[in-house]
Order: sequence, then structure tokens, then C-alpha cells
Amino acid sequence: MIKYTYKGNSFEKYKENLSSKNPYEKDFLIALYRDMVRIRMIQEEIEKKYCEDEMKTPIHLVIGQEATSVGSCAALRKQDLVFSSHRTNGNYLAKGGDLKAMMSEFYCRANGCVGSRGGSMHLLDQSVGFAGSSAIVGGIVPIATGAGLSAKLLKEDRVTVVYFGDAATEEGSLWESLNFAALKKLPVIFICENNFYSVFSSLSSRQPKAEIYKKAESFGLASSQIDGTNVLDVYEATLKSFKRARKGLGPSFIESVAYRWRGHGGAGDDNHLGYRDAQELKHWQGYCPIATFKKFLESTGFWSEDLEKILRSEIQVEIEEAFQHAVSSPEPEEADLYKFVYSK
Repeated sequence: MIKYTYKGNSFEKYKENLSSKNPYEKDFLIALYRDMVRIRMIQEEIEKKYCEDEMKTPIHLVIGQEATSVGSCAALRKQDLVFSSHRTNGNYLAKGGDLKAMMSEFYCRANGCVGSRGGSMHLLDQSVGFAGSSAIVGGIVPIATGAGLSAKLLKEDRVTVVYFGDAATEEGSLWESLNFAALKKLPVIFICENNFYSVFSSLSSRQPKAEIYKKAESFGLASSQIDGTNVLDVYEATLKSFKRARKGLGPSFIESVAYRWRGHGGAGDDNHLGYRDAQELKHWQGYCPIATFKKFLESTGFWSEDLEKILRSEIQVEIEEAFQHAVSSPEPEEADLYKFVYSK
């Protein structure tokens, strides 16, 4: 039985915007598309090579959810901080994270972005404002809220964004953080990537029938539910929240709805386990964030198959170089075990 369907994404209103006084620039739209394609191709290559058992880390792919990462990060600046959960690859890459450093981390190399200590679920790159991630469900949310408090107390021009899945909305730490952020009017944007499943458990089997963003709204946050397969919807919602935060008006909550195409963890599809209907996945693949946005760009005359071939060729070269860099990088030494370890 298909439990979760969606009416699908539409770019009609943005076609009108292109002829208005304040249209989206062509280069901006193409950059959004490129970033989504890049993340998708990187994820597919990771999935392809994961069976070689050389990546010594669990993986949680974001195939189907690229628009949330790309659209939201496009509204941010370098100094704005991003925190993420275990499904972190898309958020990290969209914020400007280094692909070579990420792949070295996956292969447990000394020059990984966390020095081989974090793996896929614990990426970190302060140089681009990627402040950290955590595999603990909901565990990163209070930390991000604290970063928002720090920015306010120190009067720093910085907005904090924290990503988490729908399962985090079943943790007390999230609601305590929302309450505190609203009370103190912190410059924090909470983005719930609702893909309907926590491992093998559907949202309907875990929560009463109530829309997540409305729960957040009851805490006093400016809250909205958006089409997480529409990169421009995500961008506009995040930009609105970003401007609100910088004006000192407090936190926002965005529920971005986009289906998880792959299994909870690891490579490949896991529909054969019976926890979700294969037709449900097929339904959502019809609203692919990349394919639908490509169609939109083609309708505006901004894109063509020739440009598509060039783009994918360039990205493929980058991916191959990143994987080669990772596998040829040095492994950690015994002395590395004692770095960043403190005791009294």
C-alpha cells in the first residue's frame, strides 16, 4: 500500500518571475542545477564503490533529497554556520565542503576533513562554516542552538542552520531547543528533512497524524512546510528565514518534504524488506528534484543536452580525481591516536 504521495513540484510561478523586474539570474539557476547534479553523481559513485569494502564508514545517501541541501545553502553566506545529522553528505557539499577531504574521510585517511576520526556521519569543515554533525538522533540540535546563542551574545553577524530528519522530532532535545530559541529570539533556522521513514519505521507508525511544522509553530517559531523537491521553493523559504533571523526576529522552522530513494544506510534499495511499497518510491521518482528542474531550465532556454554532457563530463573528472586522491592518501599513524585527546 502506498502511504505517502505528494502532488509534485511546479516551477510555473518561477517562469513568471523570470520576466519580472527582479528575475533570477541565469547563472544562479544553472549553479543550483550544477550543485544538485554534482551531489547526485557523487552519491552514485560512492554507492557504486561501497561494495569494495574500502570505505570504512557507514553511509547514508541523500539521493532524491538534493534540493533541500542546495536550495537552503544557496541562501547562506560563508560565515553562516551549518550543523547536520547522520545524513550529512548533501549538506556538507552544498555548503562548500571539500570533496577530496570528504572522500579521504570516507577512506579513513589522515588528510580527511576530520582526520579519519568521523567518517560519513561526522563531517566538519570550519573553513566553509560547516560546524559539525552528529549520528545521535536530535543530538546536534542543542549544539546548533547554542551556536545561535553565542552569535547573539557576541553580536556576531551570523545565522545558524541545523538539519535533522523527521525522527528527531520524537526527541525531547529538539523541542527544548525550539522553546529556548524562541524565548531568546535566536538567529537559528531549523530544517527538518522529512523523508517519512526512520530506518524501517514509517512516520505514521511513530507519530499521531499531525503536520510537523505546525507542532513547531505552537512553540512560537515562524514555521512552514515546503516542497523539498523544488530547489527554488527551498531557496525562497530559507532566504525568508535568513532575513528574519538577521533582523533579530528570532528562529524559523522549515519542514522540507522529500522522499528518501535509497535505504536508510548503505548502498542500494531496500524495498524488498517490505517496510515500504515499491510503487511509493516510483511515485516520488516522478518528482526527481534534478529532472524537474532540468525541464524548467530547458523551457527557459537556459539549458540544452550539449550543456548537460559538458557538465556531467566535468563533474565526472572531479569525482575520479577525488577518489584517486583518497585512495592514494596516507593512512593515520599510531601517533595520531593521541592527538586531540585531553585528560586531567
